[in-house]
Amino acid sequence: MTSRSNGKEQAGASGLPPMSRRAMLAAAAFAPIAVAAGTSGAAAQDIPTDNRVALVTGSSRGIGAAIARRLAEDGFRVAVNCVVNTDLAAGVAADIEAKGGKAIWEQADVSDPAAVKRLFDVTEAAFGGVNIVISNAGIMRLAPFAEMTDEEFNRMIDVNLKGGFHVLREAARRVREGGRIVSLSSSITQLRSPTYGPYAASKAAQDIYSNVLAKELAGRRISVNALAPGLVNTTLFTNGKTEEQIAGFAQRTPHGRIGEPEDIAGVVSALCGPDGWWVNGQTVFANGGVV
Repeated sequence: MTSRSNGKEQAGASGLPPMSRRAMLAAAAFAPIAVAAGTSGAAAQDIPTDNRVALVTGSSRGIGAAIARRLAEDGFRVAVNCVVNTDLAAGVAADIEAKGGKAIWEQADVSDPAAVKRLFDVTEAAFGGVNIVISNAGIMRLAPFAEMTDEEFNRMIDVNLKGGFHVLREAARRVREGGRIVSLSSSITQLRSPTYGPYAASKAAQDIYSNVLAKELAGRRISVNALAPGLVNTTLFTNGKTEEQIAGFAQRTPHGRIGEPEDIAGVVSALCGPDGWWVNGQTVFANGGVV
């Protein structure tokens, strides 16, 4: 405490610097807020270890499968999703179970809102709820504007643009307080290479979706982000490219290689972990510095 004598402040027995009456009143007014922020902030970051459930769309292979496996390693029970690769989805779930985790798999096309609702229903029935949603399902069709067909364009919009919306809408309704939502975007939104126009546009939507949804979920302590990988060693990227072309892409990256699915899964793990809660409404670029 401090005392006043002859118009001068003097240090009290505590030895702390003197504090004016105005400063003391201000500190008292803000103390309850500071205490609340400190306690609720810590609680918001932690998802109970005995009640962790993650749903990962498009997780039968590639980045999605790596994310499903990593979240299982982090202690989450995982719902694996596919459209046509049922054997691969079952294999990912079996791998998780073989390592002591818990997993189910469900076939559902994210372009169908009824199928997305069923996917969430099945996950909740199996595990009691959902804490984490990773909206990963997507397709890529590449062609110059003059050559892209209506069928290719419409399918990409149905899966990436509409499908991403269907998943995030259901996540907004069902993710439990303190959870996380991550939507997979792409660094091509910045690279903007020829033939990637419609695909890049469909992925840029994920950036906007995530930023807006983060604001709409205010008060539920749910962090929502978009994650934008760069060049990753999956069939989505490598199909149709020669080894020389892939090596050329690797040389464009400061780290001297293209990414691996596990690189992206590690970033998802960080966003979904206790220290990732404060990252909210952002697009996180995970591309090794290519952009």
